[in-house]
Amino acid sequence: MSNLTRWEPIRDMMTLRVGIDQLFNDAFTRPRGISGVSLSPTIDLYQTADDVVAKASLPGLKAEDVQISVESNMLTLRGEFSQEAEKKETTYHIRERRAGAFERSVILPIDVQTEEAKADFEDGILTITLPKAETVKPKTILIKAK
Repeated sequence: MSNLTRWEPIRDMMTLRVGIDQLFNDAFTRPRGISGVSLSPTIDLYQTADDVVAKASLPGLKAEDVQISVESNMLTLRGEFSQEAEKKETTYHIRERRAGAFERSVILPIDVQTEEAKADFEDGILTITLPKAETVKPKTILIKAK
């Protein structure tokens, strides 16, 4: 006995749409180098009760190789990964370490106090701590009973 499958053109169109959306997301959201390795550092962004914290992976860089700026709730990291010179008499089988300039910007979720910001760089991890602005911190209102 043969099974009949109902043809649903809408389902086929939705599958095509999902595929095209994924293609555009992959092509335009994260710039990639020639070998497919991202030139932008990966970033974790989270909030605590008092701060907004960003952690960026920057292996092989030094603190003086990175510039940090905050403008209109946009945190921007700039720098350049350098590549060691190719060695003569060497045959590379895989060469994926990235080299080149990068710029990565993320929108901060709330207002911060940029003048009190701190940045620490340890073991290739840049940690930026931005205190929340007083206007966005939650305030407790005491209730007086009569």
